[in-house]
Amino acid sequence: MTKRSTIALVAALVAGFLMTGVPHPRADAAGPGSGSAFPPAGPLPALGVDLDTVTIPELQARMADGALTSSALTAAYLRRIEAVNPRINAVLRTGPEALRQAAASDARHRRGEIRGPLDGIPVLLKDNVDTRDMPTTAGSLALAGRPPRADAELVTRLRDAGAVTLGKTNLSEWANFRATRPTSGWSAVGGQTRNPYVLDRNPCGSSSGSAAALAASLAQVAIGTETDGSIVCPAGMNGVVGHKPSLGMVSQTGVVPISAEQDTAGPMARNVTDAALTLAVLSGDTTLLGLPDEAARAGGLRGKRVGLWRLPALGPQVDAVMTRTAERLRGAGAVVVDVTPPYQQRLAELEFPALLSEFRRDIDAYLATRDGPRDLAALIEFNRAHPAERTCFAGQELFEQALTAPATTDPAYRAKRAELRTLSRRSIDETMAAHRLDAIAAPTNPPAWTTDCARGDNDVIPSSTPAAVAGYPSLSVPAGFVNELPVGVLLTAGDHQDAELLALGAAVEHRLNAWRAPRYLPSVGTTGAP
Repeated sequence: MTKRSTIALVAALVAGFLMTGVPHPRADAAGPGSGSAFPPAGPLPALGVDLDTVTIPELQARMADGALTSSALTAAYLRRIEAVNPRINAVLRTGPEALRQAAASDARHRRGEIRGPLDGIPVLLKDNVDTRDMPTTAGSLALAGRPPRADAELVTRLRDAGAVTLGKTNLSEWANFRATRPTSGWSAVGGQTRNPYVLDRNPCGSSSGSAAALAASLAQVAIGTETDGSIVCPAGMNGVVGHKPSLGMVSQTGVVPISAEQDTAGPMARNVTDAALTLAVLSGDTTLLGLPDEAARAGGLRGKRVGLWRLPALGPQVDAVMTRTAERLRGAGAVVVDVTPPYQQRLAELEFPALLSEFRRDIDAYLATRDGPRDLAALIEFNRAHPAERTCFAGQELFEQALTAPATTDPAYRAKRAELRTLSRRSIDETMAAHRLDAIAAPTNPPAWTTDCARGDNDVIPSSTPAAVAGYPSLSVPAGFVNELPVGVLLTAGDHQDAELLALGAAVEHRLNAWRAPRYLPSVGTTGAP
């Protein structure tokens, strides 16, 4: 991309919205009440930006006119990681090439040869995304040795676009597909990630480190992955934006799998603008650059039809957040109607058995590319032989069940997956058609539960399942708070309507204006969350 075309893009977007390489210390030893609370990142006069609120278009505009360099921005994020990360344990390691990549971006900016909106922008990667220059562990000691031989395809896209690979984030080990009662945000490699809003509360899984790092302003954007809820739930619970793309938009090559039928990587950010620009790079879909301008966003909800799926099981306080959300959307001219997508009980019955079969097939194929255990059976034996893998929770029941699950060539399995695909798509398509909807809205998450290795998660959250199983896009946007704990609103649309969903999400984000920086509170008691 030439300097002229890039400056035109940045100008349009701004008008539209306007120790490297060394693992950081784990926070396991520090109690959640220790130390003083960290303030928001706030304005940095030396950079001329506020890390909490600045957008990628604003950063690119400053880099284009020479007021900011990627080197200065990257160094600021590295300093913030060093200062804040020990309290929340979100970043596993910083990238050995980060400052060199930033300097190369600065040189391109000076020559007028920048590669697009992510050139020089620091990005964190979930540690189940292959990187040739950093370990990729999925949180497991079994993969903690030699790094992968090649980057994941999505990392190649980021590097080719000039992004700065700032480091790797902690995650729920094996993306929360190991034990029946896991603790989200915990891995044997990284320990426990904490929710920056309230430190004794959970960050949700499995893209927990990516979401917590963004909430704490440790990077501009991050990459998460989802099979069912693992981008959007952490986004909602940590008060940031998370977009699960339509299946197939982002390559899954080089990403530790659960199921090829549902897995996707996707962008996480503090605002919809940055999420859309990141998805444009990950997918190559340039239509995602054309989000509406400020005036359109202010009136972008007028005439839109949104179905509200309330999910009262998440509690009256969450329902109150959804009621306020509906009122604000109606106040902006949207039509909001209550809906209940069908077939949810059957989806819940079918999804898990199908994932077991798919996991064995896909993890065996991935492990064959890495040093360490070469298949699922060897991985089970590794966990039995390494006590550190059992320091939070001992179980690996899902591994054991997957080992004996029907093969994906089995007719019974194939019938289940076919029924899943049909019913999940019908649940969304029929609901949207019956009410002539632009999107379905639901609570993304309950208030964060207390982190407890003995109990495990308390995370029955059905709103992500229809889009996850169907392969349709979903987007979590901050909606409000319950007792200092963030709650997101999850927007779901039809197949490959990602651009439309992101544009609607930008309008919802603008209307709700619900984001606020975390305060790193030690605890908030038990009111409002389990």
